[in-house]
Amino acid sequence: MPNLNTTDSTGLESPTAEFESLQLPPLPVLRPLLLIGHGTRDADGRQGLLDFAATYSALDPSRPVVPCFLELTGPTIQEGVDQCVEQGYTEISVLPVLLFAARHNKFDVTNELDKARLRHPGLKFHYGRHFGIAPAIVDLWRDRLAELDTPQWSRSETVLLFVGRGSSDPDANGDVYKMARILWEGSGYPTVETCFIGITHPRLEEGFRRARLYQPKRIIVLPYFLFTGVLVKKIFDITAQQQELHPEISFVCLPEMGIQPQLLTLLREREIETQLGEVRMNCEMCKFRIAAVANGANGHSHEHHHHGEHGNGHHHHHPHGSGHHHHHGGHDHSHAPADPYADLGEYHQRIWQVP
Repeated sequence: MPNLNTTDSTGLESPTAEFESLQLPPLPVLRPLLLIGHGTRDADGRQGLLDFAATYSALDPSRPVVPCFLELTGPTIQEGVDQCVEQGYTEISVLPVLLFAARHNKFDVTNELDKARLRHPGLKFHYGRHFGIAPAIVDLWRDRLAELDTPQWSRSETVLLFVGRGSSDPDANGDVYKMARILWEGSGYPTVETCFIGITHPRLEEGFRRARLYQPKRIIVLPYFLFTGVLVKKIFDITAQQQELHPEISFVCLPEMGIQPQLLTLLREREIETQLGEVRMNCEMCKFRIAAVANGANGHSHEHHHHGEHGNGHHHHHPHGSGHHHHHGGHDHSHAPADPYADLGEYHQRIWQVP
């Protein structure tokens, strides 16, 4: 029976040693950078962001780089902001260390920044852009896939299974499909099947079923995650189960991205964008914007600006009123909550609702 193949995520003996020679363009402004990760109860996943921040900071120690988390672990965003304020800063660059634009960086992070401004009047945030679909990330994954090419395995007999986290934001889910498609173009694989580990559909098990329809000799599973965590480990476990059920197919599960020079360089681009006021996001397909416009038509004052949100030229202003944070199925919970999106029919009924 073919063995389930895995590879190490970073291969780093220390978080910084491998990247000492990486040259980053200079910063126009020296102000602190708040790096916000999603957050996880998984210790390895939490450490992934902390190591990423430490590596990035070591490349340019000219200003503080402060890691924090949106939920599930600390330090919190409020604690990160306080750390900057205690050092005397009145302006802070903020970057969500997230792959796609969904509720978290459209709504939840900005809500936290609003709370911080109430506690620190006059504090100015320059909120930047998520990683998004970038050539550097495409190149990273193409390089990893190329490492799996051997005379034994033909790409024409291999199916690529692209696994996203899954979101309650259709805009973000659509970007997962776009990224998978761009990676597949010109690759030589007969197809790429796109699926998700939680919240949206098709789920991972359905992705495997679709991949097997091509009768491949090999299935390469690509977990599209920055760092490890409960969900990445779940993808590995399900892949191992598939290997046991289908010994005639070789299953290869690639690791999460981890700390990579392409990501460090891209992060620098995002930080410079916050300093030059060049942040751009896709607003037209944002369900929070659609809800805000609808509420405005009913006499509410939710505006959706294209300039000046959080004092920075970030072009999203969504309704932040309640301060209540909604957890979604598929996140890293220690218990097993009911999945409100499990039934496909109910999913279609509620996916465009806000929240």
